[in-house]
Amino acid sequence: MTDPIIEMKGITKTFPGVRALSDVSFDVRAGEVQALVGENGAGKSTLIKILSGVYHADAGEVHVSGDAVHFAHPVDSRHAGIAVIYQEFSLLPERTVAQNLFLGREPRTRWGLIDTARMRAETKEVLALFAAAGRIDPDRLVDDLDVATQQVVEIAKAVSTGARVVVMDEPTAALNEAECEELFTTVDTLRERGVALIYITHRMREITRLADRVTVLKDGEVAARFDEVPAPDAIVRAMVGRDIADFYAPPASVEEVGDPVLQVRGAGNAVLHDIHLDVRAGEIVGLAGIQGAGRVALAMALFGETPFEHGKVMLNGEVVTFGTPRAAILGGIGLLPGDRKSEGLVLMQSVRDNGMLTSRAFAPLWSSDRRNVHVDKARMDGLLDHMEIRAASYDQDIRSLSGGNQQKAIVARWLSMRPKLLIFIEPTRGIDVNSKAGIYHLMRDLARDGAGILMISSDLPEVLGAADRVLVMQEGRIAAEFPHGASEQEVMHAATGQTEVAA
Repeated sequence: MTDPIIEMKGITKTFPGVRALSDVSFDVRAGEVQALVGENGAGKSTLIKILSGVYHADAGEVHVSGDAVHFAHPVDSRHAGIAVIYQEFSLLPERTVAQNLFLGREPRTRWGLIDTARMRAETKEVLALFAAAGRIDPDRLVDDLDVATQQVVEIAKAVSTGARVVVMDEPTAALNEAECEELFTTVDTLRERGVALIYITHRMREITRLADRVTVLKDGEVAARFDEVPAPDAIVRAMVGRDIADFYAPPASVEEVGDPVLQVRGAGNAVLHDIHLDVRAGEIVGLAGIQGAGRVALAMALFGETPFEHGKVMLNGEVVTFGTPRAAILGGIGLLPGDRKSEGLVLMQSVRDNGMLTSRAFAPLWSSDRRNVHVDKARMDGLLDHMEIRAASYDQDIRSLSGGNQQKAIVARWLSMRPKLLIFIEPTRGIDVNSKAGIYHLMRDLARDGAGILMISSDLPEVLGAADRVLVMQEGRIAAEFPHGASEQEVMHAATGQTEVAA
């Protein structure tokens, strides 16, 4: 067994009133993937920021290839061969792929000018290591690339600098199934080249697919180390103290499912074709499918963002036409977007204000009872309490909350509007394992209270575990329907056209 390329010993870090890390030791070797897992707040980000020179440890040592180091600045960490790829990329959108790869270290001609031809050629050499190389033009602007391709560019940038250690923080958060598989191939390639990888994720399937070893953090301490990757249950127990089987609420019983809340008959637009869909009160309906199958397009049509051009939509038995999101909201539909930070929250405003955004905008229209601000605040605080949001105060900025608590605040916002149908898009993206369980049980509680839930997720095990029924979309159509308990293989066969279209 080779010696660690990175070894962190006895790392302790305290912020005002909070001990983020306590005597944490961690290492990673060349040519291996070390998974670093734990709930939000467990200390993962703090540990990585110490490794990358963003924070300085109060106690402990960091060794690179056996030598003690002290990173006074992130540049020192990069010079030591450590590259951190965060969920929010550090690429410059208005520059080309080649310009991003060689930013600040552009090759020069003998006259001191940037050698564009050489930069382009060397970019192609680096990109050749990746499966996505064929679709990446070195001269293309980064802003014109999809998220998955931008991620490849970010990784290629790290490789081009000669990074010996690459840290990936939730790299699949915004990727679909096919893009995830491509990323996994990239990870395998880096491992074969002798790069040490620290892989942070909340998804058990990725850990079992990629990791050689696993370190679990809990409350700023090492809760468990696994020199061989165990069954997911063992990792989850170390993280949160309960089994995976407890994550998903039991499916709805026959008695709990009521009349249809939503009925769609023969509806379509430029993207969607002949959509027939029912969502009943008391049930959770999951939408599965590969990227571009039409799942999000269906949500946007129901929400009035890109309306249906023909067909019929009924809510509680009444025919409705929603040409705008405002009309859909007034009609009783709520939507939780896939990217809560950019599409669902005002990060610089308080938890309470974020909860009241929609009701404040629509109160003059949807309610004849114009409550004053004091009563509105009291009602919203009651809804936030009902969501069991963990916050020091509802007056604090919502950006300081965990992803799970931010998601609950958006749910509270919609509950203030008393929706008939709630659409969840990627409900647990970027949320830790324990908070995921809270969201699943919350959706079930909302259904039991009489709402219909339509859930869209790129995490197939999540769809199968949380939904009462699963509808599979393919090329803008609903291609198949499965009951709770269907297998991943059955759903993927339907999603990729390897089964007959359901009648």
